[in-house]
Amino acid sequence: MQIRASAQLVGCVLTGLALNWIVVACSSPNTASNSSPNTTQNPAPQAQANKPIKLTLVSYAVTKSAYEKIIPKFAEQWKAQTGQTVEFEQSYGGSGSQTRAVIDGLEADVVALALAGDTAKIEKAGLIQPGWEQELPNESIVHKSVAALVVRDPNLGVKGWSDLTRDDIEVITANPKTSGGAKWNFLALWGAITQAGGSEQDAQNFVETVFSRVPVLPKDAREASDVFYKQGQGNVLINYENEVILATQQGDRQPYIVPTDYNISIDNPVAVVDANVDKHGTRQVAEAFTKFLFTPEAQREFAKVGFRPVEPTIEAEFVSQFPKIEKLFTIKDLGGWKQVDSQFFADGAFFEQMQTKIAQPK
Repeated sequence: MQIRASAQLVGCVLTGLALNWIVVACSSPNTASNSSPNTTQNPAPQAQANKPIKLTLVSYAVTKSAYEKIIPKFAEQWKAQTGQTVEFEQSYGGSGSQTRAVIDGLEADVVALALAGDTAKIEKAGLIQPGWEQELPNESIVHKSVAALVVRDPNLGVKGWSDLTRDDIEVITANPKTSGGAKWNFLALWGAITQAGGSEQDAQNFVETVFSRVPVLPKDAREASDVFYKQGQGNVLINYENEVILATQQGDRQPYIVPTDYNISIDNPVAVVDANVDKHGTRQVAEAFTKFLFTPEAQREFAKVGFRPVEPTIEAEFVSQFPKIEKLFTIKDLGGWKQVDSQFFADGAFFEQMQTKIAQPK
């Protein structure tokens, strides 16, 4: 009896100890993991450095050839400096369409769009902090271009802007409602009149006449090039100088003219999308990438595919590639993007009114 009672007592004690261990283990879930140096909740600095980081670049169509060369160079440099692998997701399309996509939820870390007006729309949507223009050199303009006229037949005798109103000319240009490049084309036409001393009515008449000779409005500059080169439509293409240079490099050797009397400085900005980099934890690498775009190494890649560089040493290196413009006017000379968008490209503004007028039966 006494031996059986002692055994029962020992059994109860052991059972109690086991239950107590289970309760302690269940009520202290972090005890074991906190003692491990390889915990995923508190990774060592080296583990964080080695974890790949993703960066999303959203840009407009014709920059793709440059970024395909620049991104690997930056990724290599970032790896050497930090030990961290950076992987890029890239999206290219019409600048206007890309702007709307970012505002509607495409989570770009960096935007490199065709015009500051598009970047300002993303700022207005609360995704980019005010003052982004001052965060990088050259007011955040990372490269430039001018407008060019590609001529299918050199015997047409097209020498400049005024020839685009001739009855034998059919013009291809993208749609400024979806393409930043097309906005520049439109403004080059307008400024070619007003900057030469013509009135706004003169400019309106000139632009209407040119667009009455436009059979189709592709959504972006790259598609406009395809319509002209691959589909054979039109006999004059208005496009970026850089896009024409790139097309020439790729074998489409159509003759082209860069109007040098009056032309517009096509200024292309880059910016970090503050709301998204803070959400993704990518601010450091995003800011490093945008700064890298202004280095001679990156600027040279822009120049190779036809963009006018903003870095002085690279500009001098490629000076023979770019004709000098006698009167190079800017968006500021036309009133700035806010005024220009309101006057020409907003819903119901001049461009839509003009298109409605052109479509009416004669």
